[in-house]
Amino acid sequence: MSIFTPTNQIRLTNVAVVRMKKGGKRFEIACYKNKVMSWRTGAEKDLDEVLQTPSVFMNVSKGQTAKKDDLLKAFGTEDQTEICKQILAKGELQVSDKERQTQLETMFRDIATTVADKCVNPETKRPYPVSMIERAMKDIHYSVKPNKSAKQQALEVIRQLKETMEIQRAHMRLRLQLPAKEAKRLKEKLKPLLQVVESEEFDEELEMICLVDPGCFREIDELIRCETKGRGSLEVLSLKDVEEGEEKM
Repeated sequence: MSIFTPTNQIRLTNVAVVRMKKGGKRFEIACYKNKVMSWRTGAEKDLDEVLQTPSVFMNVSKGQTAKKDDLLKAFGTEDQTEICKQILAKGELQVSDKERQTQLETMFRDIATTVADKCVNPETKRPYPVSMIERAMKDIHYSVKPNKSAKQQALEVIRQLKETMEIQRAHMRLRLQLPAKEAKRLKEKLKPLLQVVESEEFDEELEMICLVDPGCFREIDELIRCETKGRGSLEVLSLKDVEEGEEKM
């Protein structure tokens, strides 16, 4: 899509229009395709990489820029950069039905890939193939939310899939080293956060190799640092405890 703007003689190509209705008027901004979602998910933080021009339009395709009075009335400011940010955050991305469908299909697969990468069958410790996760997502009629990142949605999908299939986050394997003085007391506090304790050795300090849910990692780390005042340590031995090979279809 190529848009000619006669007012300033700039030809805007590869345009993604974000539209917002406010105060009874229509406002639009011209963005680069693929950058709007990157901005909304936080992957892109440079506004200049998102906007083709920092102007606010009444109609991008006709090159009609918005009047200052209209901007002030609708947004309470003439600061076009600030207004662009508001439209980017809350406006509606104008895409064709075909483009929208392609984007949703791509995100659906990205979500399934993230789930497959993070999860295992808890009985076999084997990861599921992406195709099996996709099929399971279709079975629960999961609807992609274009304004959320694939990673955010993957966590939601995992929660929903737990109700229909054997699936869990792959455990992390950690080595915990606790000073002898605090070892017994701290071990009791840590116990509810540990899934499996694979080994324990007590010499001058307590060393434990254990498997934990990734969601508990931060809490374990903070507990050890605070309770031992920096004398204890935590080491990640592996991010995912998985068996070789995938689950069979």
